Amino acid sequence: MAAPGRRRDAAAAQRGRTLTEALAPAGARGGPAGADSVGAAPAGLDGGQRQEILDTLIAVLGGAYAHLPAKRAAYAVDPVQALILLRRRAADLSEADFHLAVTGLVTGLRDAHTRYIGPSALRGHVAVLPFLVEQYGPAEDPQFLVTKTAADLTDIDPSFQPGVVIEWWNGVPMARAVEVYSDRETGGRRDSRRARALETLTFRALDYGPPPDEHRVDLGYRTARGTRREVRLPWRVLEPRQAASAVQAGSRAALKVAADPAAEAVRRAKKLLYAPGAWVSEPVTEGQLRAATPPRAAAGEKVPVGQWLDTPMQDVLAAQALRGGIGYLRVWSFDVEDDDLFLAEVMRLVGLLPQTGLIVDLRGNPGGLVWAAERMLQLFTDTRIAPTRFSLVASPLTREMANSPFNRLELEAWAPSLEDAVATGDQYAQPLPLTDPAWCNDLGRRYPGRAVAVVDANTYSSGDLFAAGWVDHDIGPLVTVGQATGGGGANVWTAAQLRDALAGTDHALGALPEGVGYTLAIRRAIRSSLSDGVPIEDLGVSGVPYEMTRADLLHANRDLLAFCTDLLTNA
Repeated sequence: MAAPGRRRDAAAAQRGRTLTEALAPAGARGGPAGADSVGAAPAGLDGGQRQEILDTLIAVLGGAYAHLPAKRAAYAVDPVQALILLRRRAADLSEADFHLAVTGLVTGLRDAHTRYIGPSALRGHVAVLPFLVEQYGPAEDPQFLVTKTAADLTDIDPSFQPGVVIEWWNGVPMARAVEVYSDRETGGRRDSRRARALETLTFRALDYGPPPDEHRVDLGYRTARGTRREVRLPWRVLEPRQAASAVQAGSRAALKVAADPAAEAVRRAKKLLYAPGAWVSEPVTEGQLRAATPPRAAAGEKVPVGQWLDTPMQDVLAAQALRGGIGYLRVWSFDVEDDDLFLAEVMRLVGLLPQTGLIVDLRGNPGGLVWAAERMLQLFTDTRIAPTRFSLVASPLTREMANSPFNRLELEAWAPSLEDAVATGDQYAQPLPLTDPAWCNDLGRRYPGRAVAVVDANTYSSGDLFAAGWVDHDIGPLVTVGQATGGGGANVWTAAQLRDALAGTDHALGALPEGVGYTLAIRRAIRSSLSDGVPIEDLGVSGVPYEMTRADLLHANRDLLAFCTDLLTNA
């Protein structure tokens, strides 16, 4: 049981503050100016600092961005030239317009790995509305259902409860509002942009974009009895801390990440808002995580149907037994520092579940450690796993980076093919795995029964890699809610990691202004085995299509689980 102090802290974090309060100057909230660093606006950039930002982005996008050739072809845009042109007029823009212009150019790549991080008074925060809206039905006639609400929302409008249908948003029909906002989102397909737009209508990671223009939202909704009502709800600001199990900056795992950092922040904010009990009970330090020892079932003991199993890694894993002798494993994220610890817990959980059929659910998984995702595949098949391969774009910058003594352990394997590309004209270095093939097969199969995996358009990055491996090694059916997974095909580095890698080379990068950064798709992923050479970026991974139903959203995925169970039992 969590200590009372932790419960009080969680309750305060769950309430957060309104966006208006968070953005107000400290003195306007009753304290001395500067008393609250979260509310203090960052200092404006001078003309020289703006040039430094643009010169850095021109260098890294032009010389290291893994998808630049494909994005130029797919979207008929040249982000490098656009940044060069922006450089000529940057000094004439207001502070807000400058950052919006840079954000717009980078977001136009439709790549959630590659983000511009502008200075923010709300670093580490997520703007939220106090409800969750999800979509069901066919894409041509979607319905938008409220599925969760914050605990105190009844104080504003008792009728606004799970089950009401959102009909319009700030006076715009809901389907049109999602479509309009999707044009500002990442995603290489229309359905993936819509899925992300629906999520960011109520959750926005403020490290990777500006706060909402409006401080409150006017909604029109329809109750279960058909009554039409309106409500005005304020944006709030929460600070979802990183989990104890997450990848830590500077660790051995940090250069092997494939994740959407904005979606990971949103995932944590959802947990804080809608699962405060789980938030309070999770380990808060790595030591607590390693010390946690969940109770083990006795030999032959059956797990009660419908009861979630205890796990110290509850931030990334959940498991329960379903009716009909089927097990259910939810993989919320691959954001783990220790892949061995993660895999040991996966093996323990699946060992407790029924052994005749398993549903592995990765919907909304934003990715994380590549090693964890690729090594997990072996637990469900006798087939030898061939990991995804990654390559650097061939350029003078990447050649110098790969040949730098500082990067010998990380990039030396790509150096020969980058040198050969000077003569051959290849756009990319030889694709090589980030996960040692021996590691992908060191544990062997641990679940003896059949298994089906479930993904959606918000399954991204390492989630994409897992889905690709699942299909390409014919492990079992892949059920896709929507057309395919999100289509994030790269290993992502931060500005600090790339700056360190280029230190001492002719392409060394200068320091960016305080509070400014970026993330970059540095190594492009291609599939292996049955789909050898096929890129993941923008395309995603498709499988057996499924449309969510109202019963799924209101009754714990009832129809989806029945659909998956049928695939397992009637194949």
